[in-house]
Amino acid sequence: MRKILRSVSLIVPLLLVLLLLASLLTVFKAPTYHLWLLAIAVTEFPLIFVGITGVLTIACCWVEKYQSVSVMIGMVTLILFISPVVRAYVASSAIKQNFNKAFGPGSTIIKGDNTQPVFNFAKLLKGAGQQLPYSVLTYSNINKLTLDFYPARVGGKKPCIIVVHGGSWSSGDSRQLPELNSYLAAEGYNVASINYRLAPQYKAPLAIEDVEQAFAYMRQNAEKLNIDTNNFVLFGRSAGAQIALLSAYNRPQNGLKGIINFYGPADMVWGYSKPASKLVMDSRAVMERYLGGTYKAVPYKYFESSPIEFVNKQTVPTLIIHGDNDVLVSPVHSQKLDTKLAKYGVKHYYLRLAWATHGFDYNINGPGGQLSTYVVERFINSVCK
Repeated sequence: MRKILRSVSLIVPLLLVLLLLASLLTVFKAPTYHLWLLAIAVTEFPLIFVGITGVLTIACCWVEKYQSVSVMIGMVTLILFISPVVRAYVASSAIKQNFNKAFGPGSTIIKGDNTQPVFNFAKLLKGAGQQLPYSVLTYSNINKLTLDFYPARVGGKKPCIIVVHGGSWSSGDSRQLPELNSYLAAEGYNVASINYRLAPQYKAPLAIEDVEQAFAYMRQNAEKLNIDTNNFVLFGRSAGAQIALLSAYNRPQNGLKGIINFYGPADMVWGYSKPASKLVMDSRAVMERYLGGTYKAVPYKYFESSPIEFVNKQTVPTLIIHGDNDVLVSPVHSQKLDTKLAKYGVKHYYLRLAWATHGFDYNINGPGGQLSTYVVERFINSVCK
């Protein structure tokens, strides 16, 4: 028995110290790639870490040495792990009001109901969300490109959300983070999550042309797919957000009513000058593969691929969502885009999540996932009237 207690006395404090170090990722930016992945877990699945820390803190009652220090470490760690939940709750109180300021009174009302909470503690206990069936359709026979089509679960012609996945322009596919696709389909929107040609084999602006082909396919098959061609919304994450933004700003399509930007690089010139840490990602190499060379070799490609350069008074309404602790795509991209849109009087809303990192929406029911899902749905409802 004494040996067991002695082992507990050594193991519990050590585990609490490790958890304390992990909990710091709710406040500070991740310094390496693997710690970035851990940061997503600790900020968007906080109750798991709160539970583990709570059990270990209680176990300190059987710790012979360093008991008071261990309890103190446990309490601090608990506070840090729960902080994303508290910060999401605090942020949620102003979202409805601020969104209404951006898009007009009543823009947060869905189906006549303005009582839906922005943030719900009970949802933190839920899983990743429902998975609705979808169809795989070929939208470009020449380039053999497919999309996953989630039909609206409400009858009649409905708006269509075209989703462009992330993956540093060289990886990823249409199955990336599908939970929001199912959620939007259940709420009465058609969703088309597309694949596009990837770097380094295919370089900019070919991905933009693929988006245009997707629009053409949707129009040609609008009757069969029950698509309202007067109400399209582009949606992109990370590299996919750069593609979606550039398409919306530089090559706007008929019927396009808005663009949703999840942590996308809006200024490729600035992004190349201020790269991410190589311990996380070699962002310059990523951009060079996509654009075909260094900034010194092909500066015009960086300019032509910067969505921020094409903002004007006719730019479609924009929703920006970015975490301040993003270590892959700096939140400065979104701050600069927010300023540029405001300068030209473009309707837009910028949701800043102080604790969140890149890919925070991996959990649709996490603190960041709940807030972002709320504004995404309100944005679509507002622009697709």
